[in-house]
Amino acid sequence: MGTYSIKDLEKLSRVKAHTIRIWEKRYGLLSPARTDTNIRFYSDEDLRKLLNISLLNDNGFKISRIAKLNDAAIRSHVLALESSESGAVDQVENLILAMTELDETRFERVIGNSILRSGFEQTMLDVIQPFLHRVGVLWQIDAVKPGQEHFISNLIRQKVIAAIDGLVPATRERPKTILFFLPEGELHELGLLFGHFLARKHGHHSIYLGQSVPFDDLQAVVDHRRPNVFVTGFLSHQHVGEINAFLRKLHEHFPTKQVLFFHDLRLEGIEAAKGQQVVADLRSLREAFQ
Repeated sequence: MGTYSIKDLEKLSRVKAHTIRIWEKRYGLLSPARTDTNIRFYSDEDLRKLLNISLLNDNGFKISRIAKLNDAAIRSHVLALESSESGAVDQVENLILAMTELDETRFERVIGNSILRSGFEQTMLDVIQPFLHRVGVLWQIDAVKPGQEHFISNLIRQKVIAAIDGLVPATRERPKTILFFLPEGELHELGLLFGHFLARKHGHHSIYLGQSVPFDDLQAVVDHRRPNVFVTGFLSHQHVGEINAFLRKLHEHFPTKQVLFFHDLRLEGIEAAKGQQVVADLRSLREAFQ
């Protein structure tokens, strides 16, 4: 069971702490517990309720109206919003709820509706990317449990793999050969998988090695297929020195290859060699392959 401060709730729900206090005092929407030293804290159930309340409020429900609803009625209205023409922000909020509640049915409903309206690629850019950014915020404040993160990441991974399997690649006059891999110890492959999807969609030859690839294995692949571009990433490593050392090693062994890489943008001091370029987000990756 998670415990959250009011500042944690503010970051998770994007409802100001001052507003949360007003909703508590005036409408009794939340009832925080208190520690032995009289410090207020909130539970997982409080977080879920606040996310639902925030979602309804963003969609035109007045707080005075929400305050008259019981928990079941609030959830019912949220479910109705999921099947409406709601925007990407609503979808992100619903995915947060799906993750915290380990609710695969909700996830499938949200993503399925978004794909039907906008297509898989736009769903990744407009819904999944901002959602993953929010998950990063949750990690910073210890508001996401490893099991919740694995649960939602694997559901998204399944969607990307299904989209790759269903692709009819474009015909391209001068396709590149693009090698996708993560260094040893790197396991967060959603961005890499989506890059693989984009490369194939735009008619390039894509070689996908996946997670935690030993450096020595790269040479054999390069000798056999001679890729033009490497795509890799650093999301598990938090030491800039390790990242810079790996980038130098790549340049020393493969000086003529273009390298696109992503990393935690909060890190400073990354030193890219000639031909190495940071990919800021999924849209930048798409632009690189068009």
